[in-house]
Amino acid sequence: MKRFVAATAVLLTTTLVGAHEQDAMIEWPYVGSVQAHTKYSEAEEITAANAGELEIVWQWKPNEKPLEEYGTRPGPFQATPIMVDNVLYFSTMYTRVVALDAETGVERWTFNPGAYEGGPKGVGPRGFKHRGIAYWSDGDDTRIFLNSRERLYALDAATGELEAGFGESGSIVLTEGHGRPVTRHEFDQTSPPVVFEDLVIVGSRIPDRLQRRFDPPGTVQAFDVHTGERRWVFFTIPQSSDEFGADTWEDESWRYTGHANVWGLMSLDTERGLLYVPTSTPSSDYFGGRRVGANLFAESLVCLDARTGKRRWHFQTVHHGVWDYDLAAAPNLVTITVDGREIDAVAQVSKHGFTYVFDRVTGEPVWPIEERAVDTTTDVPGEMLYPTQPFPTRPPPFSRQGVWLEDANDLTPEIHALAVEEMQRFRLGPLFTPPSLRGTLQRPGTSGGANWGGAAFDSESGLLYVRTSEDADTNQVCVNTGDDREVDVEYSNNCPYGATLVMFREAGGPGAAQTPESKLGPIPLIKPPYAHLVAIDLNAGTIAWRVPFGEGSPAVREHPLLRGVELPERLGTRGNSGPMVTRGGLVFLGGGAPYLYAFDKTSGAEVWRGATPFRTNANPMTYRTRSGRQFVVIATGGGPNAALVAFARTTQR
Repeated sequence: MKRFVAATAVLLTTTLVGAHEQDAMIEWPYVGSVQAHTKYSEAEEITAANAGELEIVWQWKPNEKPLEEYGTRPGPFQATPIMVDNVLYFSTMYTRVVALDAETGVERWTFNPGAYEGGPKGVGPRGFKHRGIAYWSDGDDTRIFLNSRERLYALDAATGELEAGFGESGSIVLTEGHGRPVTRHEFDQTSPPVVFEDLVIVGSRIPDRLQRRFDPPGTVQAFDVHTGERRWVFFTIPQSSDEFGADTWEDESWRYTGHANVWGLMSLDTERGLLYVPTSTPSSDYFGGRRVGANLFAESLVCLDARTGKRRWHFQTVHHGVWDYDLAAAPNLVTITVDGREIDAVAQVSKHGFTYVFDRVTGEPVWPIEERAVDTTTDVPGEMLYPTQPFPTRPPPFSRQGVWLEDANDLTPEIHALAVEEMQRFRLGPLFTPPSLRGTLQRPGTSGGANWGGAAFDSESGLLYVRTSEDADTNQVCVNTGDDREVDVEYSNNCPYGATLVMFREAGGPGAAQTPESKLGPIPLIKPPYAHLVAIDLNAGTIAWRVPFGEGSPAVREHPLLRGVELPERLGTRGNSGPMVTRGGLVFLGGGAPYLYAFDKTSGAEVWRGATPFRTNANPMTYRTRSGRQFVVIATGGGPNAALVAFARTTQR
């Protein structure tokens, strides 16, 4: 009898300890925290009062290097890890999958798909990059899904070994059944899959360098998680004349136009089985003379039935896009209260600085979206611009839009004179001013506004947090010389001021090789600040607050033209990554500088910043381990100089 009582006591103690550990742990099971991509965590141990105690407690380094035998190199480290059952899972630049102990950072296993073996073609000028993986479980069957280049892999989450029953020995090819031939050099994956019931769902990325007839169209594909059999496919460009949207492609240009990629992150309403898909520009990005019309479903938010792939509703944010205003950010699925009415909504932030808010079931705008006439005058032969574009009446734009001479940089009289002189070379005007042979300055630039980093939502306050870059890009098209076999469009942006940054010419940065030298060098043509963190009240449809983000480029601050000039503390640091928000009252954000920042989520006041070994390129994430300790983790750097960094309070017990 005593033995039974003792055994019962041991069992009860073990159960209570296990329950305590489970209660203490707060996971981050998806790249966006949840499939609704709120990027919100219930963790509240780290607050404004103790954020100053945060220190780096461990680092993990990919140690990936250029490989001469393949002509490849790793690009920026942009992955956001997930955390499930005290284990971190993430992808590296070369799309290796890594599992670490979430408490210590000690490596458990790695998987290498050998993505670099196919060479660099199609990957992009900045090298290989990847932003995360997906976790699926059904009882004891737990799997990691990796979409790497043209293949989808299924791994055992416990060991990292390939699941032999999935496809061909653990992987499937994603480029089959596209209606047009597509090779691995014309197909890529950078965003993680979505998992739903027994499906794993992936988008597509056809490189922008392809600008020719019969480019592959964008796709969303769903596969059986057990066998790898394709269950459905949705084409972002209609593939027959009787499909919805085909009439928006004049002269049946849907037959040979490609792209309208789904390279950004998709979101999922798990209760309703609805998938929200953001799409990009069709080819070519800056000339639409041979694809006249609105061009559905390019630059659209599309709601699909996740079980069948059938379209439920859509909204096109840019008609006949020629500005590279892809929808890159994950749609945020939110519940808001507007005029006393609770609404399950979807909020889509865009590169061109708008927040589009819809009833997520019906697709009806929460606030009116007006079709307004825009400038369609163009000097580009054959171009036929769309006469109207959609403008949300609420919330207001979170990014500055359009460029005029009044925006010229005025940090000093000399800089102002040089900026005005250079700006007068270009066509200037409001949002949607057309590209030109002369070259057009457009703001937001081709990176946004908001990019793939997207926004974070705090359900307690109804605030949506978004980081915006205040770039002004050049958008010039010119006669295609015909030298590039992958460009057969009549006019392309392969010209001196073709969709490159006039102002940011740091070594290796965008536009460094193409754009003619500016007298201002890296100093922006427009006034600072060049980045903001913005809080949008989705209950009221207003901007709650806006604060400058980041110190700005060292190349700007140290420029001879600014020697001895007292500069603003926050010139603004542009970048593509986004924030996360916690119940502890903080918004965490990295991006563009070797720091991770924390802001008060109510006021926007910066409460802490911590130095990182390299520039922060990724979205941060957070979790609480079984020990009750909260960690904040972010990927930093790129190429051979990269590290996954974990911050925690060193005094926490």
